[in-house]
Amino acid sequence: MKKILASTTNQIIIATVAGIVFGSVVGPWSENLKFIGDIFIRLIQMSVVILVMTSVIGAMGDMKGKSAGRMGFNTFKWILIFTVLSAVAGLFLSMAIQPGAGMQGLGGTTDVEAQAAVGIKETLLGFVPTNIISAMANAEMIPCIVFSLFFGIGLNKYVQKTGNTVVVDFINGLNAIVLNIIQSVMKIAPLGIFCLLANVAGAIGLSVVIPMLKYLGTLALGVILMMVVLSVFTAIRCGVNPVLMPKKFLTMSIIALTTTSSAIAFPTVLKDSVEKFGISKRVTDFTAPLGMSMCSCGAALSNVAVIMFLAQAADIQLSMDKIILGIGLSIMLCMGTITVPGGFAVSATFLATSLGLPAEGVALMFSVDWFAGMFRTFLNVDGDVLVGMLVAKSEGELSKEVYNGTKTISYTEETETLEKIIVEA
Repeated sequence: MKKILASTTNQIIIATVAGIVFGSVVGPWSENLKFIGDIFIRLIQMSVVILVMTSVIGAMGDMKGKSAGRMGFNTFKWILIFTVLSAVAGLFLSMAIQPGAGMQGLGGTTDVEAQAAVGIKETLLGFVPTNIISAMANAEMIPCIVFSLFFGIGLNKYVQKTGNTVVVDFINGLNAIVLNIIQSVMKIAPLGIFCLLANVAGAIGLSVVIPMLKYLGTLALGVILMMVVLSVFTAIRCGVNPVLMPKKFLTMSIIALTTTSSAIAFPTVLKDSVEKFGISKRVTDFTAPLGMSMCSCGAALSNVAVIMFLAQAADIQLSMDKIILGIGLSIMLCMGTITVPGGFAVSATFLATSLGLPAEGVALMFSVDWFAGMFRTFLNVDGDVLVGMLVAKSEGELSKEVYNGTKTISYTEETETLEKIIVEA
């Protein structure tokens, strides 16, 4: 029993079940526990921006030759492929299951305020910060990553020219310190997750979920299907056993499901990518931050499901050109979600108005979005690791010994044994 309780993963699983049961039994009173869960979330969030920026800058600063451009190309290539496949999967599942059929009139009038749609130009402009301090203060991840990429490129050129690694060493040291802070905070994760789920179970309950089970079931099936397909594909391409993946994904998946936040799961993604999946620290520090901000496979699948749900609920037949437009908009939104204020409500309203669909159903979907967010975040987070594996394989920095469990290594220690020397092309 002590051995079981000593595992953080097992503690989180127990806290998850206990929180749901406690909230369901106690009811609305459990909302009083929400502030404890919020404290846990804030303790993680306070360090995430620095952790992301130091990871990207450190990875870029350590690169040799043309590996930065090659790694960047491979990262964006797999992010785009995974996102498109997820969006298409959402389309076909929604057409087959028809989650919106028979839902006419259930949406009523929406209380969700429609905000101005964010166009492509505005989205792209939002990627580039005008003030990096302001972007950091507001936790605008994509602008912070863009700045970090340019800072890392400049730092890399400086190191190549002078041979002075003082700044790189400082950045890597700061990264290790911040990770240690977050690892300490994660010790109270079971308590935080218990309080968060008790609040959800007590405040929301299951009554509002029942009419939307078909929609949530479509998302759940889509996420599971994509995880199986992407995991098997990645395992075959990397030459590893896919059967070992579920256990390796367990901790980060539970955190993603219970917090519905990729940012909260990010420190665990960094650690487990190196220690469980055998991805080199250099590749992990580059791909994981980009994946957290841009590899939103779950969001792409969910966005397309939203479009089809609204169309089916209103008995509207979408033309092929509108379906293609919807997929394109869904991909654009999920790759720029961090720059869009308001999250799901704004994204769903934007999709509805852009495609001429009634937005009344958004209110009903918003009422169960916490549950939908569980599925989205699960695929988003695990997809980031799969992208990292594929990039590491192409860079020759994927350790099968670590993946198979025959070799142990720590994210915070020197990982020279995992990293090959990249010869300048």
